[in-house]
This record gives sequence, C-alpha cells and structure tokens, in this order.
Amino acid sequence: MDVALLETVERETGPDPRWTVLWLHGLGADGHDFAPIVPELVRRDWPALRFVFPHAPQRAVTINGGMRMRAWYDIRNVDFANRADEAGIAESVDQVQALVDREAERGVPASRLVLAGFSQGGAVALATGLSRTQPLAGLVALSTYLPMHDRAAALATPQSRSQPVFMAHGLQDPVVPFRAGEYSAGVLQGLGFAVDWHRYAMPHSVCAEEIRDLGDWLSWRFAGG
Repeated sequence: MDVALLETVERETGPDPRWTVLWLHGLGADGHDFAPIVPELVRRDWPALRFVFPHAPQRAVTINGGMRMRAWYDIRNVDFANRADEAGIAESVDQVQALVDREAERGVPASRLVLAGFSQGGAVALATGLSRTQPLAGLVALSTYLPMHDRAAALATPQSRSQPVFMAHGLQDPVVPFRAGEYSAGVLQGLGFAVDWHRYAMPHSVCAEEIRDLGDWLSWRFAGG
C-alpha cells in the first residue's frame, strides 16, 4: 500500500546531513511548532543534521466538539486506557514509516534517525518505535504516554527493544497527567527498553533544563552510545 508523504518543514544544520531527527508535533499544532527549538538544541560538535517536522493531517477531534484540526489521531475519551483512536494511530504510524523510508532514500538509514514527538506526536513516536523491525537510532517522547499499553508486549519486536528511549514529563501537566507518562516509561522498561526518564517542574510544555538533558542524550547517540 502506497502512503502519501506528509508535508514537512525542514531545517539542516550543515551540508550533506548524515543524521535525521524526525519530530512530531502535538494536537492542534503543526510542523512549525518545534522548528524554533533547533538553534536552542543543536551543539557545535554534532554532525550535520536534518530536522524534519511533518504536518499531521486535519481531522475531527471528538473531545474538542468534533472540531477539525491537525491531529495524529482522534481522542474520544479522557480515560487514557481508551483514549487513543487505534485506527488513527495505525494510519499515522504508516505515514511516519513512509518518512523514515524517504530519509533512507536520501542517504540517512534508520540506524541514524531519531524519532521524536511531543504529546500526541510522542504517543505516535512510541507506537511507531514499538513495532519497528529495523531499529531506529532512538526514540524521544516528551509529555506523552504509550497508547494501547495493555497490548505493548504483543506489539513489541525483538529488534525494537534495542532502541534507546528518552522520556520526559512535567510534574504539573494538566493535559497528559504525569502518572500516565511515568506508567508508560515503566511499561517500556518492563519490556526491556533502555528508558532515560526525566521529570521537570513544568506544565504541558518544554523547559530549558529538558532541552539541555535531551541535548546530552543526543550527543551520546551521535557518538554511537
């Protein structure tokens, strides 16, 4: 099945990038949302990178009164056990996989691609990583949770468990409760994923300390850690 490529915003930190960071935005935002983070995050000793920020499709979101907005999946229930629209997540996973494949065609294999996401985008990043048979360089999941966590053991592959994970969450998050992120990190650890878990005194957002810690983690990845 052919999957149409999503429109993307791209930033390159140098010529002929050898690594890619594919970053998924949150509900109602778009690919421009995290583009400004590039100069704050990037360090001088890093290899040339391509940041790819795709726009999620427009879709009706049930908990927002059916309003159409950019969303990776519908949210039908505030209960996290039943929150994610499974068909929507599967569709978004396919779209993300298509972007991963395009990077391989552009000379950056999966082994040098970091998949990141914030909130809803982070949930899709984790869902994508969980089912990979060709490991990515790493997964970054910020202020988010693992969807369909009760089936995670069945969905995970032996190859996917080798992918390192950076997870971070705000202690005062009113959108995705801290306990949902903490629980998800525990599920992944129980499956054998190496999860670098961080907590911050912040709401549903990103803070300077988090960017610093993520930068440290990415430096380790780029060095082949």
